[in-house]
Amino acid sequence: MNALAARFNAIFGADMAGPFAALAAVLIFFGFASPQFLTGATFGSVAFQLPELGILTLAMLLPILTGGLNLAITFTANIAGLTLAWTLQTNGGADAGPAAFLLGSVLALAVGGASGLVMGLVIAFTRAHPILVSLSMMIFLRGLGEFLTRGGDISGFPAFVSPIGHGSIFGIPVPLLILIACVIVCHILLSRSKLGFSTYMIGSNIESARYSGINTRKVLVLVYVLSGVMAAIAGIIMLARFNSVRVGHGESYLLITVLACFLGGINPFGGFGRVLPVFVALVVLQLLSSGLNLLGANQHLTTAVWGILLIVVMVLRWFSATFVKIVK
Repeated sequence: MNALAARFNAIFGADMAGPFAALAAVLIFFGFASPQFLTGATFGSVAFQLPELGILTLAMLLPILTGGLNLAITFTANIAGLTLAWTLQTNGGADAGPAAFLLGSVLALAVGGASGLVMGLVIAFTRAHPILVSLSMMIFLRGLGEFLTRGGDISGFPAFVSPIGHGSIFGIPVPLLILIACVIVCHILLSRSKLGFSTYMIGSNIESARYSGINTRKVLVLVYVLSGVMAAIAGIIMLARFNSVRVGHGESYLLITVLACFLGGINPFGGFGRVLPVFVALVVLQLLSSGLNLLGANQHLTTAVWGILLIVVMVLRWFSATFVKIVK
C-alpha cells in the first residue's frame, strides 16, 4: 500500500490524492444515483459549462498563492465583457466585423489588466490587506457597471462570436480549448519561471522574499495584472456563451473559485499549491452540479452544497494537519 502511494505521489504529486478521491466519489455516487449521469451528454455539458468558471478560478488562484485574494474577478470579467460589447455596438452591432471584435477583445483585456494593476499597486505600496482592496474594487466595478448600463444588459452580437462560446473543433468545445491553454500557461508560469518562483516565495514569507532580493512590489503588481487579464478572458467567453452582457453575470462563481482552489490543495495563506489539482477540483465541482441537477435539485441547493463542501474541506484539512503532527 505504501509503495502504491509512493508511486502515485511520484507520478501525480501528493496534492493530487484529494482531488482524485473526490472525483472518484462523485462519479461513483451519481453513477448509481442517476442512470443518465455517466453519459456523453453529461460530460459534454460539463465541457461547455466549465471554461468560464475554470478561467475565473485561475484568476483567483494567482493572488491566493501570494497570500492575497481577488474578490473582484467576476465584476472584472463583466466590465471586460461590457467593453467588448460596447466596441461591437459602436461598430455596427450584429453587423460588426472581425476587426471590431479583435479591437474590443484587446480593450477588454486592457480593462481587466488595468483593474488588476490598480489593486496590485495599492496592495504592494500601501500594504493594505488584499481583501479590503479587492472588495473596494469589486464595489467600484459593480457600481460603475450598473451606472453605465442602468441595470440592463447588452446583446445583439455578430454571428461569428457565437462559436467562441458554443463551437467545437474536432469534437472539443472551443471554450474548453481556451481553458486548457490558460491552464498550460499558468502551469508553466508557476513551475518554470522566475515570476512563479517569486510568487511562491512571497506567499511563504514576504519579508524573507524581500530580504533575498526579490522585488516583491513588482511581483505583486504583475500577479494582480495577470489575475485581471484572466478574468477578462472569462468575460469574453461569457459574452459569447450567453450572447449578452450585464453586470450581474456569474456572481455565484466567486464562492466556487475559492472552493476549487482549496479543494485543489492550495494553501489559503499562500506559498503552496499547483494548477493541475485545481483543474481536477473544478471538474469535480462541475460534475457535482450536473449530478444534483439530474436528481432534480435547483441551483440554490447546489450553491448551498458548495458552501457546506467548503466548510467540510477546511475541517478535513485541519484534521489532516493535526494527525500529521500527532504521528510526528
